[in-house]
Amino acid sequence: MKPILFFFLVVFLLPVHAKTISKRQKKQEIVPIPNRLIDYQEFKKIVNRSETERESHRLTEEDFLKMMSEEGVVVLDARSENRFRMLHIKGAVNLPFTEFTKDSLASVIPEQKTKILIYCNNNFSGNEQAFAAKSPAASLNLSTYNSLKAYGYFNIYELGPLLDVTQTKLPLVSETQEDDSK
Repeated sequence: MKPILFFFLVVFLLPVHAKTISKRQKKQEIVPIPNRLIDYQEFKKIVNRSETERESHRLTEEDFLKMMSEEGVVVLDARSENRFRMLHIKGAVNLPFTEFTKDSLASVIPEQKTKILIYCNNNFSGNEQAFAAKSPAASLNLSTYNSLKAYGYFNIYELGPLLDVTQTKLPLVSETQEDDSK
């Protein structure tokens, strides 16, 4: 075999052949594992349908305050019970995200048409113990919003800005001895 022909085969054809084999192997390796209680495709649909609506349902501090005073509104705090007890918006109900089920949600939000206001760690700065910031893409508001949608709730509003706990107009309260500051 001539050196130039050998060079051509090694440099051009071998990588093409390797890519073809690699694509075939990848297709064969992905075998869905059935589980009727996990539906990633439906999750993606909910996220995609919610994208525009969610942004239009993000509220300023002033609008959040106004909506809090409306009759029948539920302010939902989905953080852990421990962080909730450290500092939360006065009047909020706590149901940790990890506890969301049809029944637990119905116990704090009986009707799916109820107006729900949500906030999370990433809405407040100035108290890392009570409001430990998460990665922006892992913000609890994102998960909470989409999970509520998955359970059939549709009247969901979210606190939009990042607020300093020492300067916010929202009434913050503590249920612990150590932190009775705002």
